[in-house]
Amino acid sequence: MDISEEERIKKAFQKKDWPEIKVSDSWATFKIMAEFVEGFEKMSKIGPCVSIFGSARTKADTKYYDLAVEVAKKLVNAGFGVITGGGPGIMEAGNKGAFEAGGKSVGLNIELPFEQFHNRYIDRDKNINFDYFFVRKVMFVKYAQAFIAMPGGFGTLDELFESLTLIQTHKVAHFPVVLVGSEYWGGLIDWIKKTMCEQYHNLSPEDVDLIKLVDTADDAVNYILDYYADMSISPNF
Repeated sequence: MDISEEERIKKAFQKKDWPEIKVSDSWATFKIMAEFVEGFEKMSKIGPCVSIFGSARTKADTKYYDLAVEVAKKLVNAGFGVITGGGPGIMEAGNKGAFEAGGKSVGLNIELPFEQFHNRYIDRDKNINFDYFFVRKVMFVKYAQAFIAMPGGFGTLDELFESLTLIQTHKVAHFPVVLVGSEYWGGLIDWIKKTMCEQYHNLSPEDVDLIKLVDTADDAVNYILDYYADMSISPNF
């Protein structure tokens, strides 16, 4: 039985003796290591991929669901596999597009008490389940050559800004980051430019340039392809 929020908060404030802390943390460490090992083993030979982020709540046959399917198909036709969070909504759309185009379809599923379940378009050998968000995010970043964010909620923002932070701080290479849907993302981009960068100087102008805003599947995929063409490199094709 799930415990209530109040009970969870009370439990977090309870004092624990050292043996209890040591045992609990030790077992958690083994679980975390196991998730990393499984993820690394299954993803290490995946080849060039693009991570697609987006809401689990997006319904099928809606504008952005269909657009995510189209984006994924074009990515596969361009030589990429597709990585999603493995659930419904935009994630399902990304996997569906990759599956229908005959490309690699990866699902990094997270166990949640509501709304998350793996979709049916993930390759059987590329469906990985996680308990820890931070382990899952490592897989999103480590094995992708670009990132595409469709409209989404807190989870999408978390994944998007995690990727941008790692690129900004040079912890990973400068991979392309594409936001699809100016009607959805436009206000956020304006706030980043005007408030974060120009007014408060919490970003540099080159940090803002890490983000590319587009509205079509062609523009999203072509930006990634042009990015690599301009750098005279191939993303491990």
